Amino acid sequence: MLLRLVPDNTKFKFMWLRKVSFPLSILLVVASLAGFFTVGLNFGIDFKGGTIIEIKTDGPADIGAIRSELSSLNLGDVQVQEFGAPDDILIRVEEQPGGELAQQSVVGKVRTIFADDNVDFRRVEVVGPRVSGELAQAGAIAVIASLLAIMFYIWFRFEWHFAVGAILTTANDVVVTVGLFVLLQLDFSLSSIAAVLTIIGYSLNDTVVVYDRIRENLRKYKRKPLTELLDLSINETLSRTTMTSVTTLLALIALYAFGGEVIQSFTLAMIFGIVIGTYSSIFLAAPFLILLNLRSDALAPKDEDGEKGEGSEAPV
Repeated sequence: MLLRLVPDNTKFKFMWLRKVSFPLSILLVVASLAGFFTVGLNFGIDFKGGTIIEIKTDGPADIGAIRSELSSLNLGDVQVQEFGAPDDILIRVEEQPGGELAQQSVVGKVRTIFADDNVDFRRVEVVGPRVSGELAQAGAIAVIASLLAIMFYIWFRFEWHFAVGAILTTANDVVVTVGLFVLLQLDFSLSSIAAVLTIIGYSLNDTVVVYDRIRENLRKYKRKPLTELLDLSINETLSRTTMTSVTTLLALIALYAFGGEVIQSFTLAMIFGIVIGTYSSIFLAAPFLILLNLRSDALAPKDEDGEKGEGSEAPV
């Protein structure tokens, strides 16, 4: 290969680092959950309800002047931001009391502000409280259903130890990513749910690659101590894991830098999720198997008498 981030035949002692990775992960998960239940997420209009208006002005827009004019309408929380070109403006208005008719009236009031200007209203979306509640429920169900599907698939494909380990690893990534949204008070919208689901898929992919190599080595080295076998398996997949992560991060960093404000919260969550997913697949996924008391002969082929071959329970 012309580019190699990790040399061949590395011999890092990853299992020793579980004494650090486990407490660190527990601390991050507890802090994320505490923030979620105390501070809470900064739900966007998708979940709170409200109005989104996208306009294109005739020339570069004066964000400050637009925000000042909209504030005079007494519509409550109004967010004005530029995205893409300097003449592309996104206006977000919080849900108004009075039902759907009140939400519709917001559009008319905003149009009066730009009545004398050459402004193109490109997109108008009104999300009512009932719809937003259904979206929040559907998003939560999607995340939970994906985790359950992952557990049953890996249980069927591997052993129950691997299924539980994969769920714990993936749940860690999801909870810590949600903690990032709480910490930075990023706008949590439907695109954020998409980011979380994408992170689940990415983290699971990395974890399954590591687990598949562990399964192969469990059958190949029946008497090797479990910690040595896990270290060997991670070192053998380390080059693939790092190369996949780096190439994905390069694309996401470019999106974050040049994609505009509208997708910045999405791409930032993805960047963080890829980093956490890579960390967990290396420092958590395999150590969880030790915690779950995986035996080195669990996948050993049976001999003619129906008994497992040379394997015996390996010391940890």
